[in-house]
Amino acid sequence: MKLFGTAGIRLQYPMELDGALAYKLGLTVGSLGYGRDFFVVHDTRTTSQLLTYAFTAGVMASGGITRIVGVAPTPLAAYSARKYKGVGVSVTASHNPPDYNGFKFYDKEGYEFTRKEESEIEKNIWRELKPVDWHLVGKAYHERTVVEEYVEDLISFVGSSPGRGVKTFVIDCANGASYNVSPRIIRSLGGRPLTINCNPDGFFPFRTPEPRKDVLEEYANMFRGVSPSAIFAHDGDADRLAVIDPVDGFVKQDRILAFFAKKALEDKKGRVIVSIDTGRALDEVVEREGGVVERYVLGKTHERVKEVGASQVVMAGEPWKLIYTSWGPWVDGILQVAILTSALIREGVTRISKLLEKENIPDYPWDRRSYIISPPDIRENIYNSLIEEMKSLLGDPENITTIDGTRLEYADGSWVLIRKSGTEPKIRVYAEALSKEKLEEMLIKIEKKLVEIVNKMGGRVVEITYG
Repeated sequence: MKLFGTAGIRLQYPMELDGALAYKLGLTVGSLGYGRDFFVVHDTRTTSQLLTYAFTAGVMASGGITRIVGVAPTPLAAYSARKYKGVGVSVTASHNPPDYNGFKFYDKEGYEFTRKEESEIEKNIWRELKPVDWHLVGKAYHERTVVEEYVEDLISFVGSSPGRGVKTFVIDCANGASYNVSPRIIRSLGGRPLTINCNPDGFFPFRTPEPRKDVLEEYANMFRGVSPSAIFAHDGDADRLAVIDPVDGFVKQDRILAFFAKKALEDKKGRVIVSIDTGRALDEVVEREGGVVERYVLGKTHERVKEVGASQVVMAGEPWKLIYTSWGPWVDGILQVAILTSALIREGVTRISKLLEKENIPDYPWDRRSYIISPPDIRENIYNSLIEEMKSLLGDPENITTIDGTRLEYADGSWVLIRKSGTEPKIRVYAEALSKEKLEEMLIKIEKKLVEIVNKMGGRVVEITYG
């Protein structure tokens, strides 16, 4: 069985991932020489404590020392690893449904494990590794102080600025691990946090932990009466952030990334590494600010940062995700909250859309859709057939990129990306155009062809999600 997907391990409990496998994982990772000290955080899922302690037992059986931070956002695993030169571990399935869980690993520099390291773990976990002798067994400690250190260091990194009046920020923690961190960051920077879904609850009772547009688009209407400067929404482990304007609604992730790129390039020129599913706003802003855009595999931008060297890269990003190399080489949704809160207070604008307009961040029509296919085992054939059709369906593409799915770019500035989800049985369609009419025309043709292919193969589209 393959363990690692797009970003770490995410599997269903208990059919694919249980305590026994978590123990073997701890024993394996502890035996491979990545480090002796392990800093473990976990999200609020009902299975996270079970998997945390099973993994800890495995590390102890290898002779390692585990320092259990407890419920905390995934970025703290990377932060702890770099600060204390250990191995960071987050027990989480990120934005997946509540019956999933998994693991993310970080090395002593704060980088998420690369595909090479993941492959080494997968190769060894099925071997019969022996625990160390009784007198060499490791220990486990509880280490909660690292949360306070992270909050203090992040506030110091962003810096507070005098603002014009107190601003309100709605913060939705998805009943997840950021419940006791993001609101504190907002308050410490001079904002007033209005919290929702900030009670830890592994059932995620109010909304799915994935902060998609279709899940969050009603928030603008719900909270317009309190006149927030922005509405922030995390996923379950807070490596992601979605942003909603109280008037204009869901803010396209590319625009948020373009804003971060502009700010990073104002301090230092360099390379901006982004995933294959990002669009024109980033390209235009980075070029205008004297930087260079490079696209890479979704979920693996950290690998490219490590290859190039953090000193040469000012920022890396994916939709919802941000790596600021001046802060650390890990994806950090809490950092996004801090930067945006500080900027909105400092600039004195009323809301996030006004800030993006002031910074001249472009906005283009876009769409992101995910199609759940049944039965799952026909997804590969459906994907391959759709890619063949795409080569002529919307006309002749000027450029085709296949580093992660298939991205087709056209002479009129539009583009489409078709890819398979690395964590769920979905086919994803991403599209952008210069006009709403063109975008709608593209999506109608693609969806019609996809459904036609699915029907021919005896399957069906079970669900479509947006954003």
